[in-house]
Amino acid sequence: MTPDASFPNFRLDGQLALVTGAARGIGRACALALASAGADVALGLHELGDDGGLVREIEALGRRAFPLQMDLSRLDEVRAAVESAASLRGRLDVLVNNVGIGAPNPALEVTEQDFDATIAVNLKGTFFASQSAARLMIPRRYGRIVNISSQAGFVALPTESVYCMSKAAISHLTKCFALEWAAHGITVNAVAPTFIRTPGTRKWLDDQAFLDSVLARIPLGRVGEPSDVASAVLYLASPAASLVTGATLMMDGGWTVQ
Repeated sequence: MTPDASFPNFRLDGQLALVTGAARGIGRACALALASAGADVALGLHELGDDGGLVREIEALGRRAFPLQMDLSRLDEVRAAVESAASLRGRLDVLVNNVGIGAPNPALEVTEQDFDATIAVNLKGTFFASQSAARLMIPRRYGRIVNISSQAGFVALPTESVYCMSKAAISHLTKCFALEWAAHGITVNAVAPTFIRTPGTRKWLDDQAFLDSVLARIPLGRVGEPSDVASAVLYLASPAASLVTGATLMMDGGWTVQ
């Protein structure tokens, strides 16, 4: 049956998506969500072979998965991974810029190495992955780029100055890309999550005192799950969001409305 054009369409059948940092947490959930909607998924991995069984999970959904070496701090790997992904189908339909780092450190103790490492991955890596993808999407006049920003780009968090700065930059960069590439049929949007339960946040969220302090700031009364973020990414990557570009969708349980 042909889908009714008057209904929202969240399907990605026949499309190819590339997800950076796909091995675990939010990236893993995004890869599975896109596959569940019909996309084949190229998996950008910091270490090739370290997919944690994700390839098998995607194949169990009836889709194909393509692991790729993609350390976001190495521009040669970023560009090569985007080109390799596109070569699998002769095109790249969706890019999800998920990778982000940022070890907590008071501003007075941040070193140049800390600063450069965070910016290299969170901002520089996202910029050049998007640039590489857009160069392939422009000739086809179609593409969806979804960046992972953070509520930390909109509110200040103690000991997170460099991370907050980088995520604020991602949301503004999203607007810049959206404006430049709209004429080529490419939409560029971002999702800004609150604290999400992932392997990387477990050591903090397992601390009840820390968790209570976080929950006190979230009107909906819970932290997020990777699937919450993946749902927003799927929406922005799908035909249902075809008129949305330059937006950052807050996924923060109401933290930033206060």
